[in-house]
Amino acid sequence: MFLHKKLSVVVALIMVATLLLAACGPTPAPQIVEKVVTAVVKETVMVEGTSQIVEKEVTKVVEVEKEVTAVPEMVSFDQAPDPTTLTYVDFGDPASLDPQLAYETSSGEVLENVVEGLIYMRRENAAEFVPMLAEEVPTVENGGLSADGLSYTFKIREGIKFHECQDLTPSDVAYSWQRGLLQSDPNSGQWMMIEAIMGYSTGDITENIAEGAYAGDSDALIANATPEELVAVCEEVKSHFAVDDAANTMTVTLAQPWGPFLAIIAKYWGYIIDQDWAIAQGDWDGSCETWQNFYAPGQEGTKLARVVNGTGPYKLDHWTPDEEWVLVANENYWRPEGEPVWEGGPSGLPKIQRVVHRVVNECGTRFAMMQTGDVAWGDVPQANRPQVDAWVGEICDAVTEECTPSNDPDAPLRVWVNEPTTSRTDIFLNQAVETDEGGSNPYIGSGQLDGNGIPPDFFSDIHVRKAFAYCFDYDTYISDGQNGEGVRNSSMIITNMLGYNEDQEMFPHDPEKCAEEMALAWDGQVAEVGFRVQATTNTGNLERQTAAAILQNTLMAVDPKYRVEIVTLPWATYLAAFRAAQLPIAISAWSEDYHDPHNWAQPYLIGTFAGRSNFSDEFKEVFRPLVEQAVVEPDADARAELYHQLGAMAFENVPQVYLSQPGTRHYEARWVQDYYYNPIANYYFYAWNLAVNE
Repeated sequence: MFLHKKLSVVVALIMVATLLLAACGPTPAPQIVEKVVTAVVKETVMVEGTSQIVEKEVTKVVEVEKEVTAVPEMVSFDQAPDPTTLTYVDFGDPASLDPQLAYETSSGEVLENVVEGLIYMRRENAAEFVPMLAEEVPTVENGGLSADGLSYTFKIREGIKFHECQDLTPSDVAYSWQRGLLQSDPNSGQWMMIEAIMGYSTGDITENIAEGAYAGDSDALIANATPEELVAVCEEVKSHFAVDDAANTMTVTLAQPWGPFLAIIAKYWGYIIDQDWAIAQGDWDGSCETWQNFYAPGQEGTKLARVVNGTGPYKLDHWTPDEEWVLVANENYWRPEGEPVWEGGPSGLPKIQRVVHRVVNECGTRFAMMQTGDVAWGDVPQANRPQVDAWVGEICDAVTEECTPSNDPDAPLRVWVNEPTTSRTDIFLNQAVETDEGGSNPYIGSGQLDGNGIPPDFFSDIHVRKAFAYCFDYDTYISDGQNGEGVRNSSMIITNMLGYNEDQEMFPHDPEKCAEEMALAWDGQVAEVGFRVQATTNTGNLERQTAAAILQNTLMAVDPKYRVEIVTLPWATYLAAFRAAQLPIAISAWSEDYHDPHNWAQPYLIGTFAGRSNFSDEFKEVFRPLVEQAVVEPDADARAELYHQLGAMAFENVPQVYLSQPGTRHYEARWVQDYYYNPIANYYFYAWNLAVNE
């Protein structure tokens, strides 16, 4: 069934390409269309084999007309249709505009253009930084970093205003970070800030209250913690910050030296908002007596989910969820002309005046919009690249930034290749699926091991997890889902990174081993009665849907009683269910927050995905000691060995099913200018331009 659907998509794309080809050729001719006119008439006929004569209706051609259409209008690919507006399409939509809560790329595409941090990444380099709201990047040499590596002092630029005209102050910086730490939402990136600044291994700010018993549960925290305990948490957070208004500085002191600290704060969970504005929206007032009322708010609880007030080069014009969001240039942007973000980079006011992002889930529709020049670019799944490649006139290397003509140099699109990805789609198996009070969950069928569902703890059995790992056909996934451009990973860590072990054993696609493990699962009950479970991913992501279909087909090939049903959900719905640990099988991806193996080991083994898969405390403790030891180990070789050990432990315990690291490409109209690739940054439209004929 899936293969037929996939084939129909390809056929649809070929049909669109055929229809539009004339509009992109060098000398399009008028089109002659034959118009056939028919009529229904009555005829008398003899019934075969009898002498009976009857009257019947038939359709006959009565006239053929020829119509000549106008010459199709040529689309210019040397000049943007509107040089002031950049429009692009993909399948994602923001989950939140609260920078301290947002934790996915769709939100980041808005925030990285509207809100700013103290520092930012240097163009394409994910490990080097330039000052943004701070005057300098702190170093020991410039006095911004203490010799012991604990204290960072940021000199805040003067004269900067937020979009709603408030002045930026060092107090705003301290408030923003304190708010994020105390908000401590389990589905945000604040675990990184908490680890680095507070030294808390659980990633939750309530770690020292009842041994973290109320982590992520604001109602339980408020009901059970004493006022003294709550105030103590807040005061401990504030003790790590010092504001000097006279010197216009803010100093933060870490619990321990933390190598990735600058990389962490360069992303939007470290961005700065205006304190007075946030309070006016009904958010935290900065008092240690009230912070618990804003703890772990979730998307539905934060006051800043749908509003944003930053200092960035763009302002939010409007956001219609699941349809579009629009940014407009900040006409009062603070950066002077001639003082670029980085050498050779942008300065002054934004060149692109308006950015329009539209949610288009169907790949064929996105492709058609790219062909006609209606959009600057659109997301292209790996499986659809061959169809889009036929429309590429220029090929650019993202590393060297050298461009060469394709075999069809007059084609309208440009493709950037050799973009080393820092993300990966994997299969996440929930070891304790959340249910309602009656024990029900729509994704686990009957909720019993009776052949028509699974129990909530189905994947707590190691044999089930190993069976899924053996059953998956990795080579087919790479060829069909990743267009042959994927590379299998031996553990949670990606290739070309400290701690990646090329010699680590991996699960092969082995149906016999899959069957053997299933026979051992749940004391033989799985093999006896089978199961029915739903595998879920987000609408519009063909690569993830391909992974789901492969899992479905390979399990059924082992035993028809092993039934996986595929469900796709809108991104926001899918993400909410995944975060709530309601999905028994989630096919999702991780894009690194900063380029370091800790940012893979921590979320996979004890952090984000451990929470979304409801790992027990005992299961997380299998990995925690090594995760915490590796991140503070100063010797690179010793650190690499610790990550090798973690990789071996992951193979033995199968916390997830690791797939393959894809190559990535960026397709754009040839009138887009100044694109660059940074593996962990979102689109920074301030650095871009659109072609204009002089």
